[in-house]
Amino acid sequence: MPSETLWEIAKAEVEKRRSHGSEGDGAEIGEKSVFFIGSKNGGKTTIILRCLDRDESAKPTLALEYTYGRKTKGHNTPKDIAHFWELGGGTSLLDLISIPITVDTLRTFSIVLVLDLSKPNDLWSTMENLLQATKSHVDKVIMKLGKTSSKASAEMRQRMWSVVQKDHPDRELIDPFPIPLVIIGSKYDIFQDFDPEKRKVICKTLRFVAHYYGASLMFTSKSEALLLKIRGVINQLAFGIEKSKSICVDQNKPLFITAGLDSLCQIGSPPVADSDIGKLQAHSPMELWRKVYDKLFPPKSTGTLKAIQDPARDPQYAESEVDEMRVQKDQELEQYKRSSSKTWKQIELDS
Repeated sequence: MPSETLWEIAKAEVEKRRSHGSEGDGAEIGEKSVFFIGSKNGGKTTIILRCLDRDESAKPTLALEYTYGRKTKGHNTPKDIAHFWELGGGTSLLDLISIPITVDTLRTFSIVLVLDLSKPNDLWSTMENLLQATKSHVDKVIMKLGKTSSKASAEMRQRMWSVVQKDHPDRELIDPFPIPLVIIGSKYDIFQDFDPEKRKVICKTLRFVAHYYGASLMFTSKSEALLLKIRGVINQLAFGIEKSKSICVDQNKPLFITAGLDSLCQIGSPPVADSDIGKLQAHSPMELWRKVYDKLFPPKSTGTLKAIQDPARDPQYAESEVDEMRVQKDQELEQYKRSSSKTWKQIELDS
């Protein structure tokens, strides 16, 4: 019987790796993606740089940025690769969410939502808009994946429930996010000086949202100890490192709650008087929590929240020399338009 050719052996090895990669938690693939979304100027870039051990100052993210990191699991083993994507602009560039999340990347994808705790009036709308847009796109990709591989699609839907134990009392009351989700509250150093009642509302609200979506929740700041904790969580998403089982639910300390370890019983009811709950018209627990939150932290008007659609005109990216040249080119363009308009009118008159 003739021996296998080198090509046949290589082909068999690729098929073997593919079959292994579609099973389990995807760790065998050695390649994962983490997508950072969240509040504008909320500290997403700082967290990424810290996770990658890069000693450089964070710059504003213009639109959608990409970088990567490598990590060796053991001696003489290939380095795992982690792809880091970051969406800039807060909620103004939601259409870009579809770029990194595809059928090919979905099974090894995780979301990190970074919320600025120092701006509680913007917090809920930022969180809601980004999570809804991301979930909507992920659901579409899962449906698309199901058309080519029903097994892979079913495994994904099954995996999203793995964060909650089968005997968890809230299993029938939550709706896990379709892919791993971590919610990070940034700028805790500012948040810790808030009025205790305001801190209580924000903490309880974020605990409910994180638990409902089967997400991990943690607070951070520029503190080295807190950044190290966050780094451990991101490394777990990016490189499959063992998940932390520690938990802190004390609202007077930085929250740290791994997915599946919280409960509605521990979180309690929305922080509002029992006499007022009946007055709030809500069709779901999530809507009830939002109404309670909005009562203490009214969202800013649409006009105030509206982001600048043209990043080139955003003050935070101002560069005097470039801006002067831009003004000059704009003036030249307007002059050209006027000149062209006169020329066409003259041609029409002559004809």
